[in-house]
Amino acid sequence: MLRYVESYLFNTVTTVTTLKDGKMNNSNIQKTIIKLRKQLQQANYAYHVLNESIMEDSVYDQLYRRLYTLEQENPNFSNSNSVTQRVGEKPALHFTSVKHNITLYSLENAFNLDELEAWKSRCQKYLGLQTNESIEYVTELKIDGSAISLTYKNGLLVRGLTRGDGVTGEDITQNIRTIFSIPLRLNLDNPPDTLNINGEVFLPFDEFTRINEQKKKEGKILFANPRNAAAGTLRQLDSKIVSKRRLQFFAYSLYADNLNIENQWNSLKFLQKCGFLVNPYYRLCKSLETVTNYFNEWKSAKKHLPYMTDGIVVKINSYSLQHKLGFTQRFPRWAIALKYPAEEVSTIIIDIIFNTGRTGAVTPMAVMKPVLLGGTVVRKATLHNIERISQLGICIGDTVVVRKAGEIIPEVVRVLKTLRPFKIKTFQIPERCTRCNHILTSFSNEVVIRCINNSCPAILKGTLVHWASRDALDICGLGEKIIDLLISTNLVNSISDLYYLDFQKVSSLERMGKKSAENLIKSIERSKDKSWTQILYGLGIHHIGYTTAMLLTENFSSVKHLSKASHDSLMTIKGIGKEAAQSIVDWFLIEENGKLINKLNNIGFVLENKNSGLDESKLSKHQFLNMTFVITGSLNTLKRNEAKDLIKELGGKVVNSVTKKTNYIIVGNNPGSKLSEGAKLNIIQLNEAEFLKILKDTNIKNDKIHKNQEYIK
Repeated sequence: MLRYVESYLFNTVTTVTTLKDGKMNNSNIQKTIIKLRKQLQQANYAYHVLNESIMEDSVYDQLYRRLYTLEQENPNFSNSNSVTQRVGEKPALHFTSVKHNITLYSLENAFNLDELEAWKSRCQKYLGLQTNESIEYVTELKIDGSAISLTYKNGLLVRGLTRGDGVTGEDITQNIRTIFSIPLRLNLDNPPDTLNINGEVFLPFDEFTRINEQKKKEGKILFANPRNAAAGTLRQLDSKIVSKRRLQFFAYSLYADNLNIENQWNSLKFLQKCGFLVNPYYRLCKSLETVTNYFNEWKSAKKHLPYMTDGIVVKINSYSLQHKLGFTQRFPRWAIALKYPAEEVSTIIIDIIFNTGRTGAVTPMAVMKPVLLGGTVVRKATLHNIERISQLGICIGDTVVVRKAGEIIPEVVRVLKTLRPFKIKTFQIPERCTRCNHILTSFSNEVVIRCINNSCPAILKGTLVHWASRDALDICGLGEKIIDLLISTNLVNSISDLYYLDFQKVSSLERMGKKSAENLIKSIERSKDKSWTQILYGLGIHHIGYTTAMLLTENFSSVKHLSKASHDSLMTIKGIGKEAAQSIVDWFLIEENGKLINKLNNIGFVLENKNSGLDESKLSKHQFLNMTFVITGSLNTLKRNEAKDLIKELGGKVVNSVTKKTNYIIVGNNPGSKLSEGAKLNIIQLNEAEFLKILKDTNIKNDKIHKNQEYIK
């Protein structure tokens, strides 16, 4: 008996042979499953990447159901990369933090054409080029979404991570698999062993509108904008919810050894060949003038796009020049984001209120008639401080111009005094905190007024919100509403109280229940395993952002050492300013903060760099201090990330590009082009045995090093 399934894909007839009793043998089942997967994969690629429909929906559904049934009946032929496996059966309990194979750097921002020109001049100077020597650029639209990294092994998708802090991200592979513009299998006959892809997940406007309309019907809180919706969706624990929100993905960069690709332009072409959706509006620019024309063109044309874009990205096209330019602590020198001018709208001030933040700073906020700004309905805008209000000469009832500062925070920029009504109301500078009624204090070196009551509920709330935030302790379920409940019921009066919460008391809180309470307490417990950097950032010390926290933990291996640091010693660290240095010193002088550190130690936090086997008495004498390494090829004894961690423990750093500032190249098996680049620059080369010998001589504790004595010899 023969069964025929019409195939629009190949304009042929797919023939499946069955036996007389109606059953297929294993060989035929496997062949049928493989063919169905290929047909459906090609149909998905055509529809979601090429924007072409090569198969009727009814035929697709028929083939999909047939494949699903065969896989269910024959689990021995199951494959995680089948199109039927894009949606996971069970929600994840939590996301695991994983190190990126390749660091995801931020982009330096330029807010006008003069800053773009200054960037070009810096690049020319660094490369030793004359001002009249041209550089070739590739320009791309800067999509306003969430950056992710993907890893493919032998052509198969094995991992997807959020950007996180650029060094580590959350493993959201289960959710990534639901995005149809991300191929589960690369469209290549001979894919590289490992391919790392970076790109942007985003939500088109029409899908954003559909989701919010559905949330409104269900009485749920609406997403503020497509960017927040995309980010929130990616971190959903249930991939079935993610699959219903139809996220999209644009790939924009790739990393792999032994790929014969010499520039960004060809890498975008290669990504398309792999089966990725690439933003179609990229352009090759022979001069900065062409870049400017591209920017001006899209500044006005962006309103016609079906998704959010907040600027353009300019990259030097040549990989050779990119490698020479390298990276700063935070940015690639060879790329920059040129942001569109902030959108401005006018509205009317209804009131001026004062909010107390986690540092005690009291910030005036303008309450306004709702107005649409940058795709978001805005009702409040910051006035920054009292001095700013005086400069603006603002009164309640005024018509003002509002814009989004850095495309994120709404701010009042000017008052339209010609529209001022006859009856206006002036505001009064508060003398007491609106949350705790404590007298407010002003300091001669600051323009803000502060509440200095450590028991102020607003300060406590801000402290806990910051502690639980994604870049800090990342405590899922500990949002503002739950924090309000914990404070109002007197269950939490400090950070340390979170770690002594009683399950019964938490589950009895309004809107909690046993399951929510159980998940919250588990998430709080897991936060004890966060890194020294995340903990330091989470403490919310004034002027200590995440990047500064990274600098501090790289230079001070534990809280014990940091607490003893002087202002002068802190100032010797590149990237640490006077204010940050003074804040650190002042923070450790406060008795309450010392008690908090002791409590965190007792709770089980590791307030030092984990896995540090280095004798700290030798910290200033070790061999890798301030040295830069590049690794090329695969290592036998250590994984690449293990080697990176050991170099970092010994004071060095590992970068991806060879420059004249590179001190050593560690050469493994099958080295790439970095080896020849290093030879041209006379960089010292170490084979793996030489590298391990140096590590052994430092007395660093690592079992793999000491188990491989013969190899080291």
